[in-house]
Amino acid sequence: MTGIIAKGLLIPFFGTALGSACVFFMKKEMSTKLQKSLSGFAAGVMIAAAVWSLLIPSMNQATEQGMGKLGFIPAVIGFCLGMLFLLLLDVITPHMHLNETVEGPKSKFSKTTMMILAVTLHNIPEGMAVGVLYAGWYTGAVQVSATAALALAIGIAIQNFPEGAIISMPLHSKGCSKTKACWYGVLTGIVEPIAGLLTILLAQFVVPVLPYLLSFAAGAMIYVVVEELVPEMAAEDGDQHSNTGTIMFMIGFSLMMMLDVALG
Repeated sequence: MTGIIAKGLLIPFFGTALGSACVFFMKKEMSTKLQKSLSGFAAGVMIAAAVWSLLIPSMNQATEQGMGKLGFIPAVIGFCLGMLFLLLLDVITPHMHLNETVEGPKSKFSKTTMMILAVTLHNIPEGMAVGVLYAGWYTGAVQVSATAALALAIGIAIQNFPEGAIISMPLHSKGCSKTKACWYGVLTGIVEPIAGLLTILLAQFVVPVLPYLLSFAAGAMIYVVVEELVPEMAAEDGDQHSNTGTIMFMIGFSLMMMLDVALG
């Protein structure tokens, strides 16, 4: 059982690592159209994962714990806390987005460091999401199977593949060598298995609040989608409007939904 969990926690990390390695095979600059496509795809995967893999199990588990028609309460509370947690991290952590917009307190960090911090913040809720599902399966407190947790891990890994490229390619275009850019991209993914492991350790001692942890992870993921990915996929390219991001969102959402239902 421990081996199954370890493999599940590492799958999203490998997705990030493989995506970061794209810097060795692609041009120095990532086109705006490709960047919008990747952002849209990632947003679709994350929203579907948040709904099918986290929010619905959260409400189902609360109902089974005796809350009945009030089973939505843990989902609402956890969801809001998850979004507020990421909002707090955004406020207190200096970081820079792909469009070079700097957020958080003033610092002397380099642009490279702040960009890495931005992506690292995004990866925390993804690791938590995988961790809390495996915790639910391990403890038996949430009616999820090992394959359902695996489906989420695979879905996030698929989403992390383009995300790894999104971080390594711009770093290379800003002057980093391909090796360094790839390594920095890989480093942003390390936080995922760490966050997942910490969530599992926490969940074992607070089984009754698993519905809150499930929805907390969902809220954190949705925050990333709303705050970062949607603006990136919808950004205008000069005077040109493109529906590429929207189409890729549809594909990502559908793929994650199919994975969850088929493997769950």
